[in-house]
Amino acid sequence: MPTHEVTNQVPAPTAREAAADPALFEALHRERAGWAEAEVRELGLRAWDEPAQEWGRLANEHEPILRSHDRTGHRIDEVEFHPAWHELMTVAIEHGLHASPWREDRVGAHVARAAKLYAWGQVEAGHMCPLSMTYAAVPVLRVEPELAERYEPLLAERTYDFGLREPAAKRGLLAGMSMTEKQGGSDVRTNTTLAAATADGSYRLTGHKWFTSAPMSDLFLTLARAPGGLSCFLVPRVLPDGTRNTFRLMRLKDKLGNRSNASAEIEYEGAYARLVGAEGEGVRTIVTMVNATRLDCVIGAAVGMRVGAVRAAHHAAHRWAFGAALIHQPLMRNVLADLVIESEAATTVAMRLAGAADRALRGDPAEAAFRRIAVAVSKYWVCKRGPMHAAEALECLGGNGYVEESGLPRLYREAPLVSVWEGSGNVAALDALRAMAREPACVDAYFAEIGAVAGEDRRLDAAAAALRKELADPSEAEFRARRIVESMAVLLQGALLVRYASPAADAFCATRLAREGGHAFGTLPAGTDTAPLLARVPGA
Repeated sequence: MPTHEVTNQVPAPTAREAAADPALFEALHRERAGWAEAEVRELGLRAWDEPAQEWGRLANEHEPILRSHDRTGHRIDEVEFHPAWHELMTVAIEHGLHASPWREDRVGAHVARAAKLYAWGQVEAGHMCPLSMTYAAVPVLRVEPELAERYEPLLAERTYDFGLREPAAKRGLLAGMSMTEKQGGSDVRTNTTLAAATADGSYRLTGHKWFTSAPMSDLFLTLARAPGGLSCFLVPRVLPDGTRNTFRLMRLKDKLGNRSNASAEIEYEGAYARLVGAEGEGVRTIVTMVNATRLDCVIGAAVGMRVGAVRAAHHAAHRWAFGAALIHQPLMRNVLADLVIESEAATTVAMRLAGAADRALRGDPAEAAFRRIAVAVSKYWVCKRGPMHAAEALECLGGNGYVEESGLPRLYREAPLVSVWEGSGNVAALDALRAMAREPACVDAYFAEIGAVAGEDRRLDAAAAALRKELADPSEAEFRARRIVESMAVLLQGALLVRYASPAADAFCATRLAREGGHAFGTLPAGTDTAPLLARVPGA
């Protein structure tokens, strides 16, 4: 058409450009998992390649469908997915993004898994949910050696075997969790689901669960009220004799984002279950799973920021306005560089937490104490920054970013999830206070981490002194919890960036610690050298 000549439109970023992530690979080697670099690079390239990007789009446009009954009226409680979902899951499971690190006695195995989750997660966020829950279920099952012996090998198996069948007949399993009830939300101690003991040592559960993510999984960890109090149980979807457990899918949730992944309301109607841990110890037993998924929430937020920064910078490098490419215009460079700073800080702390988890699991008490507090404060703050970052990245594309085809609306809808998942901001902040009160070693480990760069940056030193003063004041600590935890998270990020000589370190400390910038992205102070920051993203 002579009236419709297409010019000044932006091509998709190439996989090789988009997968180049200096912060990720520097951290991979720092955290003693450099041996996994080739596989991480392979996954990053594949995530940004056209077929995988199309899987991500299709999995979100063709959402899961609940099939409660078959054509003859028999109850089946199955979830039907688009083939693109299964392609995404197949790649993820084959590369061990689920529970495989638990079976690998190698230093850095959990770091490698975190890096692979970060790299491959850039293709689509929804399918990261069942991967995360399967990963987190293994240490809980180890409380009961008999259950771990039966299920852990299949949970760690690198074969995606979709469908409801007796677990022993499958080549690989996925695990989920089902804790939330409509009357309590995060307050699981108000749960009313009942567990009745039977003569064979199993239990029968009766009750309604308000949120059960990935209800198509094979096994679920859940909380129910046994005679001895709130307890943790393992609930299989299919029983050893091949019959369906009375685990009823009532409806799928109509969610803001994460639409490729199913979340359901379920009912237990005398569902068969096995006790995990002692009666009355349910919260203490399942908290191991919660802490593991919280780490994945931080990784997920970092993934979203990386995608937003890549897409924004790529657009600016190829789009012209007012006589010049956007990437060369000073104010746009300020915005893009600020997005890169936030992304780099999120990636750096996420990988440090993965390293702490790996070393804690290998028996390092100092790293265990650090992980306990650092995961809580990072879960609060990094996840809180995700939606703001996604909104700014979208704005960099202008009206094009507001259109579904750009992929930015999906990123924007997805961003709030990790703040809500495994406890909202208040829950994470209060958990950090609880950790500091009950486990003083956490505070020592945190300040030891900050102290590693004492004297290297006056802004860091001033922020550390202010935080110590804040923590020394016990008055209205709960009221001040968010301020305290935000300060801890930002100080930790700044200390890590300085310690590892990141190009983002100086501007981060200036704007996030010394408050030399404004509240919006793109308010870096005059004189900031944006070139080394923009060099961290492709095409800029």
